[in-house]
Amino acid sequence: MGIFGRLAQLIKSNLNDLISKSEDPEKMLNQVILEMNAQLTDAKKQVALAIADEKRLGKQFETEKAAAEEWERKAMMAVRAGDDNLAKEALSRQKEIEALAKEYENQWQKQAAAVTKLRGSLQQLNNKIEEAKRKKNVLIARQKRAQAQKAIQETMAGLNDNSAFETITRMEEKIVAMESEADAMAEVAEQHTGDELQKKFKDLESNRGADMALAELKAKMGMAPPAQAEAPKAGVRIETTAPAATKTDDGAEELEQVLAAAEARRQNQR
Repeated sequence: MGIFGRLAQLIKSNLNDLISKSEDPEKMLNQVILEMNAQLTDAKKQVALAIADEKRLGKQFETEKAAAEEWERKAMMAVRAGDDNLAKEALSRQKEIEALAKEYENQWQKQAAAVTKLRGSLQQLNNKIEEAKRKKNVLIARQKRAQAQKAIQETMAGLNDNSAFETITRMEEKIVAMESEADAMAEVAEQHTGDELQKKFKDLESNRGADMALAELKAKMGMAPPAQAEAPKAGVRIETTAPAATKTDDGAEELEQVLAAAEARRQNQR
């Protein structure tokens, strides 16, 4: 099998099989293309040699043809000189050279036809190698895409494993327990830190403020309770007293007494 047959067989081989058989399809395909280019270079050299042979045969044909014409001219010269024997010898030499020239012509024509065929085959070979290069790029792209899809599927398969989600759930429960424990410790620390009596009065003042705000809102909305006191009769002088204020003042005094007693106990404790 000649070099063109070997190259044709190499190019027609299934490159997809190379991907399945090779550990690294990209390197294998690149190596195949390198080998193709090397053999293409050898094929170009052989075609160049064939072209050189064609040119050499053509020149030899032209040389022998010119020699035959020269012996014909010499035969004519002998005839003009009246030497027929010399003319016959010249014609005999002419026929020998013409036969050789004819053989060179036949070889030259065959070589020219072979060179024409080799040129066409070389061009087809070059086209096939370029096609193989393009196919190589497509196959490498397919390989990389397949690798990416495989990696994604492996990652998804790992995510579908229940153990991973169980670990996440367990960690979440642990964190919730830690948060609850921290809140409980903060609550206990708040309840048992500082003067409990002071806290009760702060709560009392806070509730009182809320009651006053509610009463003001109802008065603004016209929902305040009706007045209980009757209007004074004409001609009757009524001395105004403020029992509510007195009651309020009594409550304030009582509050001040409680605060003073609490302060005294705190001072004694110190």
